[in-house]
Amino acid sequence: MQSISAGNPVHKETGQAAKWREKGNSSFKTRDYTAAALHYSQGICFAPQSSEQLSLCYANRSAALYHLQHYQESLEDIDKAVENGYPSHLSHKLEERRIQCLKHLSVVDKAKEEHPGVAAENHKNPDGLKKASTGLLKSGIIPQTAVHFSAEKGRHLVAVERIAAGEELLNDRPYSCVLIPGMEEVKGTDMQRGVLFGTEHRRCHRCLTETSCPVPCEGCSYSRYCSTSCQRNAWDEHHRWECPLGAELMVMGVMSQLALRVTLKAGLKNIQIAREPIRDQHEKPKPSCVNQPDPSISHYGDSYLSVFHLLHHLNRHSPGVRFLCAVTAATLHQKLRKAGPPPASWHLSRPSGANGKSQDGEKEGDDWSSKLWLLGSAVLRHILQLRCNAQAVCTMQDTGSANSLVQSSREIRIATAIFPTLSLLNHSCCPNTSLVCSTGTSTDPSGPDLSADLSGRGAEYRSTSNGITATVRASKVISAGQEILHCYGPHSSRMGTKERQLLLQEQYYFLCQCEACTLQQGKEEEGTEGRQQRSGDGESLQQFRLLCGKCKGSLKKSTDDKGKGFMCSQSPCGHHVSSSEVSRRLQEIQVDQERAVDLMERDRPDEALKLLKKTLSQSGLILAETHPLQGQLEDAAARAYATTGDWNKAASHLERSTVAISSQYGEDSIELGRQLFKLAQLHFNGGARGPALSVFPKVRRLLCLHCGPHCNELQELEAMEGCLRG
Repeated sequence: MQSISAGNPVHKETGQAAKWREKGNSSFKTRDYTAAALHYSQGICFAPQSSEQLSLCYANRSAALYHLQHYQESLEDIDKAVENGYPSHLSHKLEERRIQCLKHLSVVDKAKEEHPGVAAENHKNPDGLKKASTGLLKSGIIPQTAVHFSAEKGRHLVAVERIAAGEELLNDRPYSCVLIPGMEEVKGTDMQRGVLFGTEHRRCHRCLTETSCPVPCEGCSYSRYCSTSCQRNAWDEHHRWECPLGAELMVMGVMSQLALRVTLKAGLKNIQIAREPIRDQHEKPKPSCVNQPDPSISHYGDSYLSVFHLLHHLNRHSPGVRFLCAVTAATLHQKLRKAGPPPASWHLSRPSGANGKSQDGEKEGDDWSSKLWLLGSAVLRHILQLRCNAQAVCTMQDTGSANSLVQSSREIRIATAIFPTLSLLNHSCCPNTSLVCSTGTSTDPSGPDLSADLSGRGAEYRSTSNGITATVRASKVISAGQEILHCYGPHSSRMGTKERQLLLQEQYYFLCQCEACTLQQGKEEEGTEGRQQRSGDGESLQQFRLLCGKCKGSLKKSTDDKGKGFMCSQSPCGHHVSSSEVSRRLQEIQVDQERAVDLMERDRPDEALKLLKKTLSQSGLILAETHPLQGQLEDAAARAYATTGDWNKAASHLERSTVAISSQYGEDSIELGRQLFKLAQLHFNGGARGPALSVFPKVRRLLCLHCGPHCNELQELEAMEGCLRG
């Protein structure tokens, strides 16, 4: 472990700080202030405390933030530069910048005084964070549902009353989460090639808020936060232990780190209480305990008990997986032995006196050593649990150019988390719910949440500064008695039944027999299933809706050669095409589509359009308008025309892409809603008042259904509609 982790140094280093500051200077000279700020932030994270490099990086970042019009943050960096010994002969630069920042802020304050209503609204929701609908519990499950248990399904959620489509079912915050390192492209304002930065560079390591001016950990160069509040809470909760183990944790992976983080947050006291039912399983129950609920089949809200009793499937994991998990937990155990006793907030089971000794005379350090095995045991349990219970935290990432007038985005996974309440939902390949994750530091105005701990004595502190929230809505009407279902990833609109069932069996240890699997399996066995089959090899795009090259009729799987070819469905034609020929042509179209997108990413829309026109003329000979690849081509063409300012042609191509989106994902899907939102933007930018107003209601219905009435897209839609109606 030490040998492997040596390649991931996380210690402070002056040389690295200077290197990143120079990169920031290069970006600053080209006026790419976003990239410059991120480079300077890297330098700040690497710079040792109170070093000259730290003061220089803060001073330089204040300049980048000033040009990004982040005047308050620029002032804060100026103060930090001075606090860390910024050279006195250069201090006049900082003072001049301070004066300019204060001037700009005074203008903002004056605007607030003149327009108090707008200012107050912006102050309430500065980041456009989604607000919960009225009447829903701030964190929990609505009263129209109940937690049930069965031996076959385990704990699950059932509707006890009719639930309307679009209604919020639950809001849940993660018990803990870990950010996933990964490269993202940060596009500068100069339209040059983007600069690559990871999610770990751009987001708070506690609440996942995106920030260009992170607060660094004082002990390592890796962890960073959006505020001193998040930094302090993370330190108290888990980072005081993780900080010296940063390199090892990066090698062990996200799941191992999350398991450790859950354990550290819970503390020994809560782990001991959660283990009590397990310890007593082989003992005779006391008369007073006979009627107590079984914790493994009960739900305890967002407390540690709900997390501890998630299924770990110990007997279903392979021996190799169990051994690897055990070695990982043992390694963490050995590392933590050297870290010393835990903080007082861990609430050790035996109260200590003023002399630092427990009631039986044993020192707290000795008590910690004797109980450390309990922590390792909990870490191992959570590693096994997370293989089946971890939830991806996803967000929409802008993929368009910095100055694009039309939304272009994709969903990316930024963290892995454990949600106590969300984990109640079982899987369906055609779920009756939609899930939206929001991140940030928005807090409940009611103040800190101090929930009673498992023993009823004292309180288990849970900070509200962590604004990560998972919101589940009904995507269709749910009748009383119906189970509330969530998709674990394999969705019927994205892959075939056999592939979905295989993935679910391998990761979650069950054979899915949901409605989609039951209905589609028979069709696939008959060869009439029209969905894509992604095999992962060169034949990644198979039959969806293919056209006969002779008569334009639809192709279907041939029965003469054991389904290895395609035959025209029109009996007078009977044209036959081999599977290899179909795969070759689809692959060529796919490659051309990807090349066109790459050309647009490099700001060469004219070349992209030329390639797309050629490819569209060829794809029309084999792909129906409902084929997803045809939809991707039309979407790319719309993006290219929008880049050149030809809004009408862009809208025409995007309308054709919605046909494929609707066919693949359905008329009520969020995918169609997002595509129609782009169409609304195109009509608006092109001044097409009638077409824009006609598409607005469809967009509003779908976005409200899946994202709620306060999502950012709907706010933009309202602004566009207000402008058009004048």
